[in-house]
Amino acid sequence: MLWLNLKKLLEITKLLNVFNLTKYFILSIIILLSFTQVLNAQRVREQEMPEPKTRILFVFDASQSMFGRWQSDMRINIARRLLSNLLDSLRGVENLELAIRIYGHQKNFPPQDCDDTNLEVPFGPNNTERIKSKLNHVVPRGTTPIALSLEAAANDFPPCSDCRNIIILITDGIEECGGDPCAVSRALQRSGIILRPFVIGIGRDFSADFECVGDYYDASSEQMFMDALRVVISQALNNTTAQVNLLDIYGNPSESNVNMSFYDNFSGILKYNYVHTMNNRGVPDTIIIDHLATYNIVVHTIPPVRKDSVRLVAGSHTVIGIDAPQGYLILKAAGRPLYRDLQAIIRKNDQMETLNTQLFGQTEKYIVGKYDIEVLCLPRLIINDVEISQSTTTTVEIPQPGIAVIQKPAAGFGSLYLEERNELKLIYNLQESNLQESIILQPGKYKVIFRAKFATRALNTIERSFIIESGKTQNVRLFL
Repeated sequence: MLWLNLKKLLEITKLLNVFNLTKYFILSIIILLSFTQVLNAQRVREQEMPEPKTRILFVFDASQSMFGRWQSDMRINIARRLLSNLLDSLRGVENLELAIRIYGHQKNFPPQDCDDTNLEVPFGPNNTERIKSKLNHVVPRGTTPIALSLEAAANDFPPCSDCRNIIILITDGIEECGGDPCAVSRALQRSGIILRPFVIGIGRDFSADFECVGDYYDASSEQMFMDALRVVISQALNNTTAQVNLLDIYGNPSESNVNMSFYDNFSGILKYNYVHTMNNRGVPDTIIIDHLATYNIVVHTIPPVRKDSVRLVAGSHTVIGIDAPQGYLILKAAGRPLYRDLQAIIRKNDQMETLNTQLFGQTEKYIVGKYDIEVLCLPRLIINDVEISQSTTTTVEIPQPGIAVIQKPAAGFGSLYLEERNELKLIYNLQESNLQESIILQPGKYKVIFRAKFATRALNTIERSFIIESGKTQNVRLFL
């Protein structure tokens, strides 16, 4: 008998050992999978977002005036040569597509033909040779329909959800067909079709006519033209970095973990969303945004804060400071949790606009300042002048409620009122068909007024006054 018991004990011990080994093995697998998941998440976080495609449309002046003499040669020959050299330098640039629209080259002047504009080489990969060939064979002949060319350029960019559309206008003259290049440029930018264009004026200073069109570059000499082309391409292609410092009340960039929306200042179009992050050195993370736009930045704190007309400097790291000091607010109900999903409306002090609806038991961040709180209990509680301070937690606690169990003899019409300074304040209408209702109420003095549905006289109205105490249940019988 003893031998059998020992044998069973050994078998049980072996089973336990196997169970423990299996348990440790499974635990090891879980730890390994968790660690792998953390590593993968880290790789995803560190992976850079793909860069958007840049599309540059050259709008090239081939009007009759381009035959004019300019320093070492005719303007058309110098423009061909320098633009062709630039195109050679762009071979192999990733995420870049080019196209060229030419105006003033199809009809002789006179007579004036203000429809003389055409997309000669559409966007596509590896088309620099096609553009160079078109430049080499173009013959200046006609007039200067700049506004029409810009307007037509809107259709030169095929639909693309993640493209930077840029126009570089190269001209030796101003609008000659009565159009308004400035109005057309504004319309294209406002609709989000293009970014702010670049304009290179050949031969003399046209800044007074073209600064409203886009960023103007004066090319009064061959060298200035070559320099302008290089600067414009550099501006169009180079990334610009920025850093948003969300400042606390001490001016330190300590606030973080909130979304920031970047809107184009001119068109109002939403361009970027970034959840603010601190990098591994504890400073605000660097973001890459397009410097060709001016931005209105909205930081989605409660309430939101914003900074308008933010312009980045091309090729530089721009630090943007925005005041966003915040503290914490937690809402609590005393005693045992009778309330379910109790909420409160949060407003700025002495203002009616709702900023947030916050659940009890939830902690929320708010911009430093004073707030008014309306608790959506029965009756409503109004708590004014609640102070939110920098990086501290303000706790608002309401009394523990009680319960009123209202019993009716029959279906009927009734209401619940708060008795306050000899006045009745309606806080709840009883359900017509329910014979019993349990209502959670804040401590106070109340009155129920009721008439049965089938009672034929107002004299049959029943009144009952009662007091609710924290944590207690009060039975209210509406029987005669």
